[in-house]
Amino acid sequence: MDGRLDWEDLHTILAVAESGSLAGAARRLGVNHTTVLRRVGGFEQRLGLRLFDRLPGGYALTAGGEEMVAAARGMAATVETLERRLAGQDLRLDGTLRVATADTLMASILPPLLAQFRDLHPGIGLEVTTANLLANLTRRDADVAIRPVPDPPETLVGRRIAAVAFAVYAAAGHAAGPDDLARRPWVAPDDSLAGSSVARWMRQAVPGATVALRTDSLVGMCRAALAGLGLAALPCYLGDSAPGLVRIPVPSAPDSTALWVLTHEDLRRTARVSAFTEFMAAALARQRDLLEGRRPA
Repeated sequence: MDGRLDWEDLHTILAVAESGSLAGAARRLGVNHTTVLRRVGGFEQRLGLRLFDRLPGGYALTAGGEEMVAAARGMAATVETLERRLAGQDLRLDGTLRVATADTLMASILPPLLAQFRDLHPGIGLEVTTANLLANLTRRDADVAIRPVPDPPETLVGRRIAAVAFAVYAAAGHAAGPDDLARRPWVAPDDSLAGSSVARWMRQAVPGATVALRTDSLVGMCRAALAGLGLAALPCYLGDSAPGLVRIPVPSAPDSTALWVLTHEDLRRTARVSAFTEFMAAALARQRDLLEGRRPA
């Protein structure tokens, strides 16, 4: 057994353990499947210890693997805390800023605001992820999150910008009245969005509706509605920003949520994080009428 432990290997083992598969770990680490397989195999060979059982449904930790992962998590927490605190002392208005947001915001109001920020701070490069899950800012998967969430995690700090209102939309020329809702085809969220306010509202308001298309993306629902596939319940900032969609009057709409600009306490005083959150909070606040549904298409 070679007793030397490499942090990159431990990071890989931790990613496989938490995702349960090589593919999931590869996505999280930003490497390919083969690289993860090679690191895991090489690490096990050097240790002389099998860390995972290779099962048809994925990778499961052995007893030795569980002990190794527990130690790796402790190391990861220490490294992440140190990285955040060091980053929090960075007074430079340059470098990379990682932003986690929703695909609906990137398909509507956010790109022009990002362009304005870049004009003001050309030394700051932006990396944007639109994964549906709130990025883990504690692990620095992102530096800032701009997301509609009812209640942000207690570990994050930031500003509530506005309420996010929802309405029902159809392609122009496919308009319907309140009495037509159950008879018209709909575009709906798939099971991955079953807990969303749109899915909950559809189950209550139009339980017997004919669904022409299901998708895992509200942006996909917007595009499908534009093509005339059916009615769609969407956040107003997305529906009202889409030329060709019109609002449909309904007795009720999905519950509103709130738009937040969030970061981690240890990063809030980093120059580029502070500059970005201050700019974005003010710029998004100027879009409050659109966000809260007072600018109907």
